[in-house]
Amino acid sequence: MRRHRITGLLGAIALAAGTLAAAGPAHGLPNADPPPAEFGTDWHDPLTAAPPVARPSTRSCRVTLAEAQFRDFTPYRGDYTPPAACGAADWAAVVLRLDGKVKGRQYDRLGHLSLGGVEILRTSTPQPSPDGITWSVEKDVTRYRDTLARPQPVEILIGNVVDDTYTGVIDVKVTLTFYAAEGRTRAPDTPDRVLPLTTPVITTPRNTERLLAEVYATGSGGGCEEYWYMTTPAGAPYSCTADGGPHREVRVSVDGRLAGIAAPFPTVWTGGWSNPFLWYVTPGPRAFDVQPIRYDLTPYAALLNDGRPHRIEVTVAGLPAGQSGWSTPTNLLLWQDEARQVVTGALTRHEEGDPSGHSRWTPAGPGGQHRVDTEGAHRLTVAGYLNTSRGRVDTTVTRSVHHTSAHRWTEGESLDALTATWTDEESVTHGPTTTRTDRTYTMDGETTLGAGDRLRTVLSLGDRADTVTLRGGRTVDASRLDDRYTGDATYTANVPRDQRHAVATTSARHRLYGSQAPGGCYDRTVGTTQGTVTVDRRRC
Repeated sequence: MRRHRITGLLGAIALAAGTLAAAGPAHGLPNADPPPAEFGTDWHDPLTAAPPVARPSTRSCRVTLAEAQFRDFTPYRGDYTPPAACGAADWAAVVLRLDGKVKGRQYDRLGHLSLGGVEILRTSTPQPSPDGITWSVEKDVTRYRDTLARPQPVEILIGNVVDDTYTGVIDVKVTLTFYAAEGRTRAPDTPDRVLPLTTPVITTPRNTERLLAEVYATGSGGGCEEYWYMTTPAGAPYSCTADGGPHREVRVSVDGRLAGIAAPFPTVWTGGWSNPFLWYVTPGPRAFDVQPIRYDLTPYAALLNDGRPHRIEVTVAGLPAGQSGWSTPTNLLLWQDEARQVVTGALTRHEEGDPSGHSRWTPAGPGGQHRVDTEGAHRLTVAGYLNTSRGRVDTTVTRSVHHTSAHRWTEGESLDALTATWTDEESVTHGPTTTRTDRTYTMDGETTLGAGDRLRTVLSLGDRADTVTLRGGRTVDASRLDDRYTGDATYTANVPRDQRHAVATTSARHRLYGSQAPGGCYDRTVGTTQGTVTVDRRRC
């Protein structure tokens, strides 16, 4: 919607995320008060259907990382010291928690938190009610043990604008809770080193035997790349255009050679699709849990182990040349062979399919709809071996991405609709073990501006992943994620807040099965009407 698109997230540079802390009873709400006929000045605090972060029942210690209020783009800076009472860095778990509050009027904002330059949290904020809201986000940060084991400088920024119109000051407190590894509760396998990719040139330890990159990739910060999945080719009469259309791909290269590909997740922030009433209580998948894209770069470890500086770069294919709008903070996670000073080996295979991506614009007939159909695909296989202290270990990584979408709109964008699917299929064979992950992201929505400037958005989102691990051809682990959101919201546009007469129903269902789920099965649904929680049900 050209005139009514809510861009939000103005200019905030972000790193993020975790799980919004669960709230409410674990069943339906038969005795709850009926929802109001329309939104008022207050509504339920934000919550998601995602499971809480698992915590062991061992001795714990808590450290406060930051307490800050954000009115502008001035970061909070402080110092972190690891706790002495919960073990010498061999923790069973470390859980980060952000507690926030805001009231008045404010856009959704992006935030980042780093320790010693290592980004450990990327998050976005909910939009507040006039009376005020509170929310909490939790994230398991145990994998950053190497960073957490030493004193570090802390930086957190949630870029914000406060003036006579946007009055909401964002107030946050961030803590880390450390759980000791004791008794039968052991410390998990975590990287020996975590290196932030603050510049493209980096030198890694010469005895690296496993190497992962994690990229917190988001199209954000306002402007058209916040809605990259709806951009149209140049020449089409739409408010957001990009030369090649909406196909995007996040790529990692090593010394100029393609080393990893991935489909970005189409995050919808809490002002997205022109309708904040969709998101006041139940955000879309990953809006408060901006998960990094992970790449297995182990086939390149032998090359990087030569002790020389190398270039590791992240780019977004499909982004028009010279255009900003994407943030790609990156960490390298390395495991080292303690019995070798230098681990040798070689890159043995590099096969890249020709990347395809095209958009076709079909102009509207009289009184009809414009349409852009897009399809893109890419495939990459890389392989290498390392001569470790345990013998030769071969690693093969194959990844293929595919995207299809159909975007429809009318003149003036009084109707704006998208149906899209992204798939990202990955297979990693490391020695005798193969892990396959099939990811599917979906978006199906329509916004219309009707009589009396009544703006309605109907939208469904999906985030699904199936993972299976095989050893010697036999399944040894499996899990399935299915996170879905549906919403239908209507309000009167172009009027003061108290004259919008907004109504909305939303439903978020998060299902998780297998080794990653508490007890092997997790299934929770949260439903709302006019900002009131009407359903909170668990089925496992």
